[in-house]
Amino acid sequence: MAKYLLLKHYRGAPASVNDVPMDQWRPEEVSAHVQYMLDFIARLESTGEFVETHALSPEGTFVRYDGEGRPPVTDGPFPETKDLIAGWLVIDVDGYERALELAGELSAAPGAGGKPIHEWLEVRPFLGELPAITD
Repeated sequence: MAKYLLLKHYRGAPASVNDVPMDQWRPEEVSAHVQYMLDFIARLESTGEFVETHALSPEGTFVRYDGEGRPPVTDGPFPETKDLIAGWLVIDVDGYERALELAGELSAAPGAGGKPIHEWLEVRPFLGELPAITD
C-alpha cells in the first residue's frame, strides 16, 4: 500500500470546467457537493483506502523565524496557502494508478448547477522512510 495526498486548490491549478467559486453556489449545490464528498469518503473507509481528510478555512497567516527576539514575518510576498489550498484527502492505496482513478472520481463532485466541477486535483505520493542520519 502507498499513501497519496489528493490536494484540492482554490486557485493555482488550471481552471476547472465548472469554474464558479463555491461562495456563489446556491445552498443546495453546496449540500450536494458535501454529500458527494461524504459518500466518497464512506466508500474509501469501507475499502480501507481512507486515511484522513480536512477542508481548510480561508483564514491563515504566513510565519517564519527571523532571528532571536525578532517577531515573525507575516504576509510575505508569496501567495498564501489560504488563497491556494482548499483542503486535502489522504488515501492509502495499492499504487499510483489507483490514486489517479480515485482523484478522477473526486474531480467529478457536483458544483454550480449540479454539474461536475471537473476540478484539478494534485496527486502527491508520500515519501517513504527517510534514511537514518549517522555521524
